[in-house]
Amino acid sequence: MNRSRLRDHGIAIGTLPTGPHNAITDVAGVLVGHATVMYDQPRVARTGVTMIVPREGAVWRDRVFGGFYSFNGNGEMTGLPWLAESGMIDAPIGISNTHAVGVVRDTIVAHAIDHGQIGGFLLPIVAETYDGWLSDIDAFHIKPEHAYAALASARHGPVDEGNVGGGTGMICHGFKGGIGTSSRVVTTTRGAYTLGALVQANYGARHDLRVDGVPVGRAIGVDVVPARTQLPAPMPPSNAGSIIVVIATDAPLLPVQCQRLARRATTGLARVGGVGYNGSGDIFLAFATGNHLPQSETLIDLQMLPHEQMDDLFVATADAVEEAILNALCAAETMTGQHGRTVHALPLDLLRQVVGQYSRGFE
Repeated sequence: MNRSRLRDHGIAIGTLPTGPHNAITDVAGVLVGHATVMYDQPRVARTGVTMIVPREGAVWRDRVFGGFYSFNGNGEMTGLPWLAESGMIDAPIGISNTHAVGVVRDTIVAHAIDHGQIGGFLLPIVAETYDGWLSDIDAFHIKPEHAYAALASARHGPVDEGNVGGGTGMICHGFKGGIGTSSRVVTTTRGAYTLGALVQANYGARHDLRVDGVPVGRAIGVDVVPARTQLPAPMPPSNAGSIIVVIATDAPLLPVQCQRLARRATTGLARVGGVGYNGSGDIFLAFATGNHLPQSETLIDLQMLPHEQMDDLFVATADAVEEAILNALCAAETMTGQHGRTVHALPLDLLRQVVGQYSRGFE
């Protein structure tokens, strides 16, 4: 199947322009790397690690302001108590599967020690979603070398999406899910700023799925494309799952403003059909590189975009999160995992057909 991105099918979310790669890496200095782990023996692996690296790796010494929001808390993101206390992020951000959070977190700490980046302690941020339907999650496939590989592969430019990195074994709205990204450029009276979002999408019921407002999940129901092929164990509830969202911007924001951006990820998720079901871990992180925060004993000069100038950043967040989720769905390919279980990709020909039919109805 020829997989592609949402805009390749004539569907654009919102009216704000995207950055050159329509990715979180359009924010200057933000790098993304993946390590994908797939094999069938001795136990089935469909998993991986994704790393988001602010400031081209200089974040160890030049921290960024950040904030978070937990829409529904049946999930994990380490380091949040210190982020809430300090408002600062000082390490790369990892995303993997539920049983790999510890090893990815520890590897980030070890990497910092190995490279002389810390003199005391480190509380990195690592998030997860559950890939245990396709991958034998209890085999603990993720090792330190995979987290190191994701860090080493972090790059500027286009970001691989779908069945890659931490998103390898994920399921979204009953279709194959995974990693997706998108960006927007916002012009304020203080200048132009770029905002990008990256998601690990592993949530949602089929009937809730909407694409640019069109109820695609109802039109392409489980009678058309099965949600999952069940062998031999029973399927989990169709709405079980989680989503991690990471938002980056080069705007000069303070921690409370990063928190405000993180909350707006909820709007983008809701547009696609995210409800925040009881079994979902929907945790959102935002960071801003517009201020430099070196480790210093002297006063640090800061800038702050006025709150009144943030409305377009709120719009950009909602649009970028919405499109990032849809890019994950468009890029992901049908996958067969443990016990012969199969999760099908969103059929892009039917996507174009359904959205086109609704669009013609408004002509």
